[in-house]
Amino acid sequence: MSPVLLELLLRSIWETILMTAASGFISLLFGLPLGLALVATDRGGIAESLWVNRVLGAVINGFRSVPFIILLVALIPVTRLIVGTSIGTWAAIVPLSIAATPYYARIAEVSLREVDHGLIEAARAMGGNRWTIIREVLVPEALPGIVAGFTVTLVTLIGASAMAGAIGAGGLGDLAIRYGYQRFETSVMVAVVIVLIILVCGIQWAGDRLVARLDHRA
Repeated sequence: MSPVLLELLLRSIWETILMTAASGFISLLFGLPLGLALVATDRGGIAESLWVNRVLGAVINGFRSVPFIILLVALIPVTRLIVGTSIGTWAAIVPLSIAATPYYARIAEVSLREVDHGLIEAARAMGGNRWTIIREVLVPEALPGIVAGFTVTLVTLIGASAMAGAIGAGGLGDLAIRYGYQRFETSVMVAVVIVLIILVCGIQWAGDRLVARLDHRA
């Protein structure tokens, strides 16, 4: 691989990491509260409100049902409004975040539902309010599952960021398409695949180690 292509590869790796980290952070910031809201407002929840639960669930399912490549195109006006452009790394973060947030919300919801209901009732009996139950019971008890779900979300975002390269988002996907596919640079395609495998395995390994440390049942 020539020095120029190597420099492009290093820059693309950084762009992929940036897209994944930024959109992952946003999905955690908004997805976890959404997951908490779904659990809290459901039947028998600590803030039961079935109509809120149904509306929120419908909105989340609506975004999750749209294929990411279609969402990329559909959100171009929103991306331009927020970032000022529809191409490039920062522009890709907008649809990546919007796609990942409902996805992670559902994963977090599953983990939160697995918390022993007896612990919640015990906290209520001791006078704990809703925020205390969320802070002291729900989140701590579901933390291993929340972290494991976030790890899966980050891995999914790496694949989605590569897909975003198809519309000029930068990163490894863009490099693979422009040089590996269109210019028949086999070495570039192989290098991109290897880097993606390393990134996915690295994130999964780190996530698994963290989950093992957090799981008090282990």
